[in-house]
This record gives sequence, structure tokens and C-alpha cells, in this order.
Amino acid sequence: MLAKTLKDKAYRWLSEARWYLWEGGFLLIARAEGVVPAHAHHAIQIVVALDGMVAICGEDNRWRRGPGIIVQPDVVHSFDCSGAMGAMLFVDPESNEGLWLHRALEQEIAVVPDARLASSVSKLRTFVEQPIESMEIGELIRHCVHALSPGAPPARRLDERITKVLSAIRARDDLRMSLDDAANLAYLSPSRFAHLFKDQVGLPYSRYMLWRKLTRAMVAIALERTIAAAAQAADFADAAHLTRTFYQMVGMAPSVLMRGKFAEIRSPFIGSGDNASATGLGASIR
Repeated sequence: MLAKTLKDKAYRWLSEARWYLWEGGFLLIARAEGVVPAHAHHAIQIVVALDGMVAICGEDNRWRRGPGIIVQPDVVHSFDCSGAMGAMLFVDPESNEGLWLHRALEQEIAVVPDARLASSVSKLRTFVEQPIESMEIGELIRHCVHALSPGAPPARRLDERITKVLSAIRARDDLRMSLDDAANLAYLSPSRFAHLFKDQVGLPYSRYMLWRKLTRAMVAIALERTIAAAAQAADFADAAHLTRTFYQMVGMAPSVLMRGKFAEIRSPFIGSGDNASATGLGASIR
């Protein structure tokens, strides 16, 4: 009965969405309801309800409710904010914080208990209700990820050859690095590089490049305010290609990013190999 009830609800905002975007992830704060259809993306997804509960469904078609959820990268899922004021965070799994959190996850989709969320909920509520007294946005994002990552950070990192390629991709003005070019940079044959990349990152090189284009397009949509301009800025073939990819990886149309206020921020995971630069200044909402 719960599955049918949720399936019939169209997704809609109940408050103005606030987006804090960087190339590789974002923090979204909003109140919403309705189901985001099944999709899969490469980010680790964290959702924290600041009031009420949220609902999540995997490929088993079983809906679960809880005060917070964590979804591993590349896992198919549907989501419903269930009318709660929520904070949704996309974390790059190749960042230091992403590696730490990812390696602590035992389930593809985890419902997080209240006790484990308490610190994050407190800091996020302060940010929403008393912003002058809050942590700086990057510090807040790191705090939330660290609070959900038990134990010490992992000692093992990605293979240095893969890290070198990922850093080069993030530093480029375009996203046209071919598999052969990436393999040459790693001093490997294309077949050996493709195997190592999938083993280390968790998805094929071409799929990863499509994900990087999408994260760049998210920032471009907020800045350019048109899908066509964002598609060109992120090296998509055209607006239709960007829209199809957005539906596949986010579960909704890219125009959703035009409904709200935006801030382009520096990557909160500086030093992790993420691109630490930002074309915007600070975290001013616009």
C-alpha cells in the first residue's frame, strides 16, 4: 500500500530550494514531497530530514522510511522527501571524505538512525534558522560527512595513476579526454587502463566522463539559466542529450535547478583531488 501511495505522488517543492553547488556535488536544502523516479548517479547521496521522515526505495521495490538515508554510488533508487524539510548532499566518492564514507557503508541503501544524525541535524538547523551563528558552508558540509563516517579515515587511497587522471580531468576546461589520452597519461595500454579505472572508480571510463559532464552542467545551469547554454558549457552534444542524461542520473528534468536560489561554492573537499576552484565568489545566494 505504501509503494502505491508514494508512486502516485508527483514531485514538487513546498519551499524555495537553496542550492550550494560545486563541480562534483552539491548541498540542497528544501521542503518537498512526491517521488523522484528510479535513477542512478555516481555520487554518494546523503539525505537528512530536519523534521519528519524521508522515504527510499531500491531495486527490490521495498520502500523504507527514516530520519536520514545514505545511498552508495551507482545504485538505482527512488526517493520521496515526504513533505519534510531536508538537506540532500551529493559527495564525490573519489574525494578523501567520499572514500572514507563509502568504505564504511555495508549496505547499498542505509536508513540512518536518529542518534547518528543528531550532530548533523543540529548544525544544519542552525544554518537554516540562524545563519549568522552557523558554520561556514564548506565546514558545515565536511562536518556532516565526517559525522556519518565512523572510525579513522582510510589509509589506502586510489591508485596513483587513477588519481593523476582524475585530477587532470577536473583541471580541464573541456571534458573531451579520450580513453586513449587517459591511458597515455597513466602510462598504461587502453585495455589495462579501462580495467583498472573500473576496478578503482566503480564504473566504466565513458560513464564516469558523462557523470563529470553532468556535475559541470549543474553548475552551468545555475549560472547560464538556460539548458542549451549549460549543455554547451559542459560539452554535451545538445540540450536534448543533457536532458536525457539528467533524467537518467537525477530522476528529473534539469529545469529543476532553475527553481530556487543558488550559490556556486568552492569544493568543500579541498586537498582530496577535487577541483578546488570556483568561478563564483563565496556562497552568496542568488
